[in-house]
Amino acid sequence: MLSFTFISHLYIDGLQLLSHFPWLAQTSSGSSIQPGILKKIGTPQIVNGVLSILLAYAILRIIQVASDWLSEQVPRRFRLVVKQSIPFCKGLIIVVVISHLINLFIDISARNVLALTSAVAVALGFAFKDLVSSIIAGIMALFEVTYRIGDRVQIGDHYGEVIGYGLRGIRLQTPDDNIVNIPHSKNWTEAISNANSGQLEAQVLTDFYLDHDVDVELVTQILYQVAYTSKYTQLKLPVAVQMEETLWGTHFKLRAYPMDARDEFAYKTDLIRRAKQVFTKYGIAYPKLTVEDRLNYK
Repeated sequence: MLSFTFISHLYIDGLQLLSHFPWLAQTSSGSSIQPGILKKIGTPQIVNGVLSILLAYAILRIIQVASDWLSEQVPRRFRLVVKQSIPFCKGLIIVVVISHLINLFIDISARNVLALTSAVAVALGFAFKDLVSSIIAGIMALFEVTYRIGDRVQIGDHYGEVIGYGLRGIRLQTPDDNIVNIPHSKNWTEAISNANSGQLEAQVLTDFYLDHDVDVELVTQILYQVAYTSKYTQLKLPVAVQMEETLWGTHFKLRAYPMDARDEFAYKTDLIRRAKQVFTKYGIAYPKLTVEDRLNYK
């Protein structure tokens, strides 16, 4: 996992490298301006600022690519740990570059800071209130750990794996392989269901609907055997079979954990496929609904 200290030192060393060039360290009095709270700004300061932003962007891209590569190389149990470090590393770089730019262009004094803060607060309050709300919610989610990269979450009508965590929102990859961008401000208004909460495993519920006359003990035994013999099952975690009666049949619920949460749908397919093969072998019947019942249960 990339170290926060290493990343901050890397960026600061890059900024110090820029200061070694004399043409960036000196200000030309003929081309400088000083409007209000700003320092004397000339070409060297502008170039320094632009290079600082480019350097920060390059480091952010390196962090993303390196973390994605490293997460697939480390043992499975450390994959999410590596991915979950990305938002903290990105946040650290953003804080450092903003601090550097403020120190580069703004005359930091109590009076100027108060004036700047007031102006920014008014501007953001009117023009970017939704953006600011999302950023604040994202910072809170980062420390409250509402969701992390690799978590499988349900937000409103959208369910999927968190594959990206930005300042404004998260990127969710749905089971249909669609990418949904959800702002962090949904934290204020939506209930968020998290299936694995930072863990590698997430419980998978598989439903089976059988006839009232089936041998309950046999079906229960089959479902346990199907779960324990699946190549996806995490055997260290419990397997449970539950059932409930309905007017049209018996509803069996198989609850088990795959070794990796991202195998959720492959795991469920494997359980259903092999269970149906055994049900066919033992002649276990499914409920037979009339046309009217089918229409009522659609």
